[in-house]
Amino acid sequence: MPRRGGPVQKRSIPNVQKVLAVASGKGGVGKSTVAVNLAFSLALKQHGQSNQRLRVGILDLDIFGPSVPTLMGLQNSDEPELTSGGALLPIVNHGLPTMSMGYLLPKSGDDASRADAAVVWRGLMVQKAVQQLLFDVDWRDAAQNHGLDILVIDMPPGTGDVPLTLGQLVNVDGTVIVSTPQDVALADVRRGISMFRKVSVPITGTMLNQAYFVCSSCSAPHQLFGSPDAFRMTAHKLGVDVLGELPLVKGVSSGGDNGIPYALSCSERQTKEDGAGGAVWRNVMADAAAKVYDALFKDTL
Repeated sequence: MPRRGGPVQKRSIPNVQKVLAVASGKGGVGKSTVAVNLAFSLALKQHGQSNQRLRVGILDLDIFGPSVPTLMGLQNSDEPELTSGGALLPIVNHGLPTMSMGYLLPKSGDDASRADAAVVWRGLMVQKAVQQLLFDVDWRDAAQNHGLDILVIDMPPGTGDVPLTLGQLVNVDGTVIVSTPQDVALADVRRGISMFRKVSVPITGTMLNQAYFVCSSCSAPHQLFGSPDAFRMTAHKLGVDVLGELPLVKGVSSGGDNGIPYALSCSERQTKEDGAGGAVWRNVMADAAAKVYDALFKDTL
C-alpha cells in the first residue's frame, strides 16, 4: 500500500542537542558496556563553547534484553515518575540520567526484582514502546531546566525493527559500531554499517572490544580472540574510522556487574589488580570520547 502524505520526516528528540547511537551487528560483544562507559567519558569532557561539563544521558533501546539498569546499578529502582504532561522522568545514578525498558517491567518474587521479567511482544508493540522511549522522556535537568548535550542510545544487536525505527524517525548525529576480533562478529559489523547507511545515519567510527589481554606478569599483549588485522582491514574497506581498541580487563566486567562503570572506578585496589591493561583501557576510552565529541560538534568547534 502506498503511504499517504509521503515518507515519514525525521525529527529531533526533545531537549536533546546531539544523538549518538552505539550499535553492534552481533550480541555479546560488550556493546552496552562500551555505551555506558563512553557516556561517562563524554560527561567528563567540557563543552568547547561554554566550558561546562557536557550533560549526557543514556537511553536503553534494547527492549527484550535491557542491560543499562544493571550496568548503572539501577536494576531494583522504582518505576519512573511522570511529569504533569505524562512524560517519563529519567532515573539518575552517578550523575547521569537514564531511561530503559528495564525500569518499566513489573517486579516479581520475594526480592521484588525484575531479573526474571520478560517482554513477550510482537513488532507493533515493540515499535510503540521504542517511540515512547524516544519522544516521551523529559531529559531536562530539574534544577536548571537544561536539556542534554548528548544522548547516548544503547541499541539492540542486529538490524531489526528497533534500529530501523530509529534511523527512519530520528535525526541521529552519529553511530559507534562495536565489534570483537572474530570473523563472525565482523560479518555482522558490515551488515550493520550497510543498514545505517541505507537510512542515512552517519557512522562516527568503530571500536574493537576485547582486542587483547595484557598479562600482569609479562606486560605483553595476548590476542586471545585473534589478530585485530581483519577488523582494521574491514574498517578501512568500509571507509570507517577506528576510534580505539580496548583490551580485555577484569575490572570492566566486575564493575558492570556491580553497577559502577569502569570509567569512574579509580580505587587503588582496582588499579593494582588490572595493572597496565586498566590504564590502557581508560586512556583508549577517553581518546575515543574525544574523537566522538569532535565529530558531533565539528560545526561549532
